[in-house]
Amino acid sequence: MDTGLNLLLNCTLLALVLLGLALRRKGAARGGHAAENPRDTGRPLDLGGLLEEVKRTVNDMTRTNLQECSMSEEAFLRELNKRSTLKKALRNCSCGSEEDKGYVKDFLYDVLRQRDLSPRQLEGLLPFGTPARLSPQDKFEILLHLYRKEHGGRALERFLEDHGLDEPRWGIEDGTVQSYLVTAGDLERIYGEETPVLDREDKLRILTQRIYQSYKGYGVVDELRDMEIDGVSGGVSGFGENAPFYGGEGEEEGLLRMSRSVDSVWIFYKGKPIHLSFLSFGTQSELRRICQNIYRYNKAGQLSETAGFKVNEMRDGSRVVVVRPSFSESWAFFVRKFHIRDVSLEELVQDEGNALPREMLRHLMQGARIVAVTGAQGTGKTTLLMAMVKHIHGTLTLRIQEMAFELHLRKVYPLRNILSFKETGSISGQQGLDLQKKTDGSVNILGEVATDEVAVWMLQMAMVASLFTVFTHHAKTTRDLVLSLRNSLLKCGIFRDETVAEAQVVQVLDFDVHLAKDVLGRRYIQRITEIVELREKEGYPLDYRDAGSFQEQVLGFMDTMAAYFQRKTERTTYEARDVVYWKDGAYRPGERPTRATLEKMEEHMEPKERVRFQAFLREHWGEGL
Repeated sequence: MDTGLNLLLNCTLLALVLLGLALRRKGAARGGHAAENPRDTGRPLDLGGLLEEVKRTVNDMTRTNLQECSMSEEAFLRELNKRSTLKKALRNCSCGSEEDKGYVKDFLYDVLRQRDLSPRQLEGLLPFGTPARLSPQDKFEILLHLYRKEHGGRALERFLEDHGLDEPRWGIEDGTVQSYLVTAGDLERIYGEETPVLDREDKLRILTQRIYQSYKGYGVVDELRDMEIDGVSGGVSGFGENAPFYGGEGEEEGLLRMSRSVDSVWIFYKGKPIHLSFLSFGTQSELRRICQNIYRYNKAGQLSETAGFKVNEMRDGSRVVVVRPSFSESWAFFVRKFHIRDVSLEELVQDEGNALPREMLRHLMQGARIVAVTGAQGTGKTTLLMAMVKHIHGTLTLRIQEMAFELHLRKVYPLRNILSFKETGSISGQQGLDLQKKTDGSVNILGEVATDEVAVWMLQMAMVASLFTVFTHHAKTTRDLVLSLRNSLLKCGIFRDETVAEAQVVQVLDFDVHLAKDVLGRRYIQRITEIVELREKEGYPLDYRDAGSFQEQVLGFMDTMAAYFQRKTERTTYEARDVVYWKDGAYRPGERPTRATLEKMEEHMEPKERVRFQAFLREHWGEGL
């Protein structure tokens, strides 16, 4: 009996000990860590350790069984709602949602604030008080934090312009080539000039961002992506992880080997590609992590060796392109931002004589002309197209077809009748176009004509599916535009004869608005060109019919055949007339638009618009219709 009682007591004692250990371990997982708290033990706390602590706290917040906790029903519902909100924000913060990102960062900030880090621990995490020990990345993030407190999303813009960092310099290839480059030396100089003063909240906010970008964000480009710039990219310069090694020793080779793809952080600001050479992803695994996460909004599919690239949009409307080996030589990503701030012709067209192109574009939209906006990448085609839409009559319905949502016109013009479509894995662009014909659309807009199939869609829409069409294209000249669209018709088997295909293209197109960018990144409208179809009026010589002798008949018939083949092979189907052109920094009127075009434009204008149009013609070409 005593033996059984002793056994029972021993088992009970053992159970209590195990229960105590379990509760202690559970308490530590909830943030206690009494035995491991560096504040208590004196052991140094680094960013990696702090990140792990934060992760454990988040996991505890999202995974703990609330039903096991002793709390009132009201407190239970409050905690349940808090958990649901946090889970949702954690899912969406890495998809370009600034609202969810802000919520997660606020949560992390509260975790750090409750951690009650001592001044010595803060200094150990980032040596705020010892600038000599701060890395260029540290200094940049400190400066960007302070600029953002004052300027918000335009912080990077002000930082670049205040310190002249958006100007080209002779900084690469032994100083023989100009480029846009920001170096570690620049950060050292600027930090010394600014001498930033940080309070405790500033330090905690900077640490919060550092923790967030390593946990749920995009590493060193996380804050850059949120700035009001044209875009950001990574992995687009330097040696990739599988780059061949070339033998030889020397300083030059050593420098080249240090330039790795993980050291490649570029931003695009007002059309200028600027290399932030002082920033680095650090490791290939970090660059790979960013590439694998940055495109995932709306379940975009898996990036794999078989599917070596992905094109998608982000929650805020940015376009993201991701590539990976073996399709590309290294992991890389490209984020293109599309701002809706000040999207107007007045903001975009500002050189001398700017009223001329502004009014011309306004009248082209009011006159329902089919317009191609052409130019190289980064010249502002999409942005100009967004601004032109403002001058389309509000009574017309707009239908947009894109490869990935980029225009987001409903954000700019929320009260208009606008609907956008894009290709998916199961719905082709052709099917989308066919559907558009049944959606009461008046104006069709194509985000980009980049493939032969899309070119055919555009021509189909312009001919039968809408009042008029506006689209963008990468052609360098009007001739290139016509030939590219003609060749697309031939490749897709729509036509077999080049002349007939070209005549069809010329019959559709009305104007080509060509954008350009100089070496300093300044964007401008290089020309507005009218495409005038030339119709054949002259018949073929038939003199051989009235010839007296057989020999004269044969010679006359040969002349007729020669004229036929000459027109067949050398006939010009159109004339390109530059009605507006840019020269020496100013816009100037060129050839007057043809009377037939002007008459067609007036047919679609309201009476007040016609009066303004006539005044515009008289001012620049000396006469109206």
